[in-house]
Amino acid sequence: MKKVHTDKAPQAIGPYSQAMIVGDLVYTSGQIPIDPESGAIFGATIEEQTERVCMNMEQILLAAGASYESVVKTTCFLADMADFAAFNAVYAKYFVSCPARSCVAVKTLPKNVLVEIEAIAERKD
Repeated sequence: MKKVHTDKAPQAIGPYSQAMIVGDLVYTSGQIPIDPESGAIFGATIEEQTERVCMNMEQILLAAGASYESVVKTTCFLADMADFAAFNAVYAKYFVSCPARSCVAVKTLPKNVLVEIEAIAERKD
């Protein structure tokens, strides 16, 4: 196993890694809309927050030798399923390979954000 770390994505806010590499697979931790430079929550709408989450995810995938095209599975958490259509519109711009996905509404997310995404990807190298 190998830990993945990049300064281009938010640092972990607890006792976990941004991602782990096991064999040819990358397992990311759930990403929330934190600006990696300021450490503050980015955006007030589901669209803004999803964009930030996807930008953070991309940096972690790249640091692990993967990309959006190599994502095989995502798990998505929404604070409100009424945001699903707006979330999905942003998600579709990034996860163009249409990986397998679960998407659920949860009672509360860390720091009271609107969205969290985790992914499993195959390494390219």
